[in-house]
Amino acid sequence: MSTKDDIYSQPLDTITGFTFDEHVVNVFPDMIQRSVPGYSTIIAMTGVLAERYVQPNSRCYDLGSSLGASTLAMRRQLHSRPCKIIAVDNSVAMQNRCREILAQDNDGNASPVDVELVDSDIRDITIANASVVVLNFTLQFIANDTREALLKRIFDGMLDGGILILSEKILFEDPHLQALNTDLHHSFKRANGYSEMEVSQKRTALENVLIPETIASHQHRLKAVGFNNVDVWFQCFNFASLVAIK
Repeated sequence: MSTKDDIYSQPLDTITGFTFDEHVVNVFPDMIQRSVPGYSTIIAMTGVLAERYVQPNSRCYDLGSSLGASTLAMRRQLHSRPCKIIAVDNSVAMQNRCREILAQDNDGNASPVDVELVDSDIRDITIANASVVVLNFTLQFIANDTREALLKRIFDGMLDGGILILSEKILFEDPHLQALNTDLHHSFKRANGYSEMEVSQKRTALENVLIPETIASHQHRLKAVGFNNVDVWFQCFNFASLVAIK
């Protein structure tokens, strides 16, 4: 069961790089809801977009699935569609809790859509027969110089007409807009009960771990690997979600 995020509520002598460990798993639903503006909308619409673009007997991939929020959104929206969801994450703690959540969902959900959990780095798996691929707040955590290769493998493994949903924290090319949206994001977190110390310590923990890019950079890379139709469908402050259609 999720508890309130208090990881950075006390002063820390040493702030280590952010990791998806057992402590984060225990507070993750609270953490992400209070930290990412528009998160609930992005997750809900991931399911809606999956329902629109899923193809019969194809696969839907949730890459960096964490506790399975996107997986569950797709599964519940797809109902009895003949497809399979592959949920991939390399955090053992996340995957163990995700299995528990899916088991609970199985007890109360009549959806027959099969879900396979894969313990792996998303850069090491084969994408095949995919009509929907989801990267919700995942690409930002992998090395910049490996991102294009991953997206190319995703594109190559997708069916024509398939969709990629890419949600990320973003940068702004204009320094004023960057400062404004950073301040607005911090205000959002304070409005959700985080203290100045929590905001500051979390920001330090994420430095050199979460590496954001501009929307233009994402669009350029997606088009470079082969996607022709790329656009932003959602943005709130310095968080955005794009769709790319093959």
